[in-house]
Amino acid sequence: QVQLVESGGGLVQTGGSLTLSCPVVGLASSMYAMGWFRQAPGKEREIVVSINWDGDRKYYADSVKGRFTVSRDNAKKTTYLQMNSLGLGDTAVYYCAAATANWWLAPKTENAMNYWGKGTRVTVSS
Repeated sequence: QVQLVESGGGLVQTGGSLTLSCPVVGLASSMYAMGWFRQAPGKEREIVVSINWDGDRKYYADSVKGRFTVSRDNAKKTTYLQMNSLGLGDTAVYYCAAATANWWLAPKTENAMNYWGKGTRVTVSS
């Protein structure tokens, strides 16, 4: 059984930083891409960042470029999302997801992902 469990969410003031973590349990190899998505209240879930299996390819949504950084440690089977300069618009539930197909690419859509975590809430306050 594949499990992804996000951690690191919480309450932070505008301009602050948080780092989210997502360990993956149950996938035998590291040949899977990872993505972070978020869903703000009343909005559709959207992709934030993604990273291919070895970190060679990354995708960033325009709204987070220059502020967020995605990375992964395959030895720990964990993917990270470093979030800096947080703003009110970053308030959302953040989900990590794994894609076992096309693992050499950085996915850009929900449909590419096979496995999902349950989410961690990030609240940015002024």
